[in-house]
Amino acid sequence: MSASQELEKDATNYALEAVRLDKQNSKGMAITMYQKAIESLLRLVQLYPEYSLNQVYIQRAIAYQERIKALQGAVMTNEARAELRENGETKTTEGTKSSYEELIMAEKPNVKWEEVVGLDTAKKAVKEAIVYPVQRPDLFPLGWPRGILLFGPPGCGKTLLAAGVATEIDATFVSIDAASIMSKWLGEAEQNVAKLFNSARKSATDGKPAIVFIDELDSLMGKHTSEVGGEIRVRNQFLKEMDGIVDKGKKLHVYVIGATNKPWDLDWAFIRRFQKRILVPLPDHHTRLMMFKLHTSRLGLSTDVDLHELARLSEGFSGSDIRDVAQSAQLKTIGEFFESGQANDKKANPRSLTMDDFRQILEERKPSVSLDMLSLYNRWSEAFKAL
Repeated sequence: MSASQELEKDATNYALEAVRLDKQNSKGMAITMYQKAIESLLRLVQLYPEYSLNQVYIQRAIAYQERIKALQGAVMTNEARAELRENGETKTTEGTKSSYEELIMAEKPNVKWEEVVGLDTAKKAVKEAIVYPVQRPDLFPLGWPRGILLFGPPGCGKTLLAAGVATEIDATFVSIDAASIMSKWLGEAEQNVAKLFNSARKSATDGKPAIVFIDELDSLMGKHTSEVGGEIRVRNQFLKEMDGIVDKGKKLHVYVIGATNKPWDLDWAFIRRFQKRILVPLPDHHTRLMMFKLHTSRLGLSTDVDLHELARLSEGFSGSDIRDVAQSAQLKTIGEFFESGQANDKKANPRSLTMDDFRQILEERKPSVSLDMLSLYNRWSEAFKAL
């Protein structure tokens, strides 16, 4: 066993013992065990300063320290928090998600299929893999794909596509951020993964399809040069759960849709479990035109605004870039309206957006996706795509 694994095991044992003693109201001994857990975690961070889970370890240490303060009848101060982070030689964010309920997107998406503009190839592949098997499972004697990987530049509609298909088949939509799977309490991460898939299977057993959507898949299933035991166990749990739903002998409608902007970082063990690997590309001219029509439909436009020309000028822009262009043009006119003092008149309205407004925004804004990035996506797609 490596030094990192020993330290993590020690921290786990100390934490579990501390919780047990805490429940028995043995405050003094519980505090001692919490302190030992903190020491093990901080030693782990100091020995491996570049490790990706250091943020999680520091958050755990802070949680244990807060419990110590609570047992001692005091509240942990901001200075104490800062000191603990400094000792760990790293920074973390407040409010790391830990409980299973907090990992799950509670509000079901209501994205209609027609709102997913363009992406015809991707929509066709997703329909064949998910929509048609749900509508007529009797037509698929060989089963159907359960793992769908959506990859491509950021802001091109991967999440929108997943939400759209969930609405189309009226599925239970379980959406998680892969980075939040790792709990600040040792040992909970694997349990959260198991609960995630168990709830999806239960929904499918009850007759309602389930979609598990994992955003930023590469942060959980990417290639790593150095891993500590906890991360390995979580990745293995995911492999186990995905093997369970990919089994073609089972007819449950449980699907895993993974989204990533960095498909080249994925480990091959996970890539092969996604039978469908679909590129979600930058929008073409027609799609950009449809997007401008969608985003400007509720804006006041001057007669000189040529949406076809805007689609031409925005070549290389992602879907989110185009939305930002429309929003920026609107903010420009509203800003002028307020600065002119007319906003005090409730009957007055901002002027209509002109073609010059859009041209100015497009001149000041560059696409968020570079040509180098596009070449990487195209090369990976040629090597691994599976429509």
